[in-house]
Amino acid sequence: MSRRWQHKVIEVKGQFLSLKPQHVEEKLVQLGLQGWELVSVVSHGLAVWLYLKKEQ
Repeated sequence: MSRRWQHKVIEVKGQFLSLKPQHVEEKLVQLGLQGWELVSVVSHGLAVWLYLKKEQ
C-alpha cells in the first residue's frame, strides 16, 4: 500500500533586519504539534522557507 502525503511550504521572515533561531524553532514546534515533519530548509535573505510533509 502506498502512502499519501500532504505538503506545505512556510516562509518565516525576520524582524528588524534579523532572523532569530528562536522564532524558527517556535514555528517548527507549532507545526510539529500538528503532525508536520520538516523535510528541507532554504535560506533566502532575511527569511527561511520550511518544506514540510505529513501523512494524509
